[in-house]
Amino acid sequence: MTSEPISADRIDETLVGELVAEQFPHWRHLPIRPVEHSGKDHRIFRLGDGLSVRLPSAPDYVPQVRKEQTWLPRLAPQLPLPVPTVAGVGEPSDRFPAPWSVYEWMPGTPAAVTQIADWARFASDLADFLMRLGEVDATGAPEPGPHSAFRGVPVAHWDDEVHDILDRVQGRERDLAAGIWRDALAAVDDHPPRWFHGDVSVNNLLVRDGELTGVIDFGCSGAGDIACDTVFRWTAPTAAARRQYRRDYAVDEATWARGRGWALWKGLIMITNKPPGQAEFARHVLDQLFADR
Repeated sequence: MTSEPISADRIDETLVGELVAEQFPHWRHLPIRPVEHSGKDHRIFRLGDGLSVRLPSAPDYVPQVRKEQTWLPRLAPQLPLPVPTVAGVGEPSDRFPAPWSVYEWMPGTPAAVTQIADWARFASDLADFLMRLGEVDATGAPEPGPHSAFRGVPVAHWDDEVHDILDRVQGRERDLAAGIWRDALAAVDDHPPRWFHGDVSVNNLLVRDGELTGVIDFGCSGAGDIACDTVFRWTAPTAAARRQYRRDYAVDEATWARGRGWALWKGLIMITNKPPGQAEFARHVLDQLFADR
């Protein structure tokens, strides 16, 4: 039997059941069901009540699997909130030609789809988590690159692309955007590499009883420039959250300047997206950046 290429269309309950039965037969009796809010880079399935199975949905995401398996157990004891716990290391096989993982199930609902009791407290707790992450010893940590979707690299990595898409905003907004980008390029990162999460999205922040209780999806993590983790300042849905995050995520002004550049790049890319909500989200980010300016 020859292995087939990785394809999101092939990843379903049947495949997961076959993989679990083959490599973790002691769990083969547990029911399998898809997770509603599982993202697109990796597909996630519940395995019984206490476990989940996570598989990369395309070749680009395969390197993230071993990274998480290696580093999450080392990061977890040093962080103030729970992160995913590896319960099983799945190996490539004829059924699925890439590594995959079994995790302990983390209770909670993504912040994107639930109520937050106090957005300012939520932002403060998130800032504390990311500050603590950035303080973890980064010796031997993965340098940013394709595995992190280039989160953590110098913002100059996107210089050509930003100049190509600046015209997606016009008039005074274009002038503001150009200024934000110039400032980002000029803001030197004189720190040694620091751990970053790389995808501080409300989809990756778990909530219980209205409070932040866990952080998931370290696929874009690594050690480099933490400016990519400033973005909550402009993506947060409330002014209270944005103000609190700016106060409590205690990084220097140069890091905030590079973060504005990173958020600008992302906003300009997404402003022309067609899937529901994406262009509106990009507009929100750009509005906050321009108001900041």
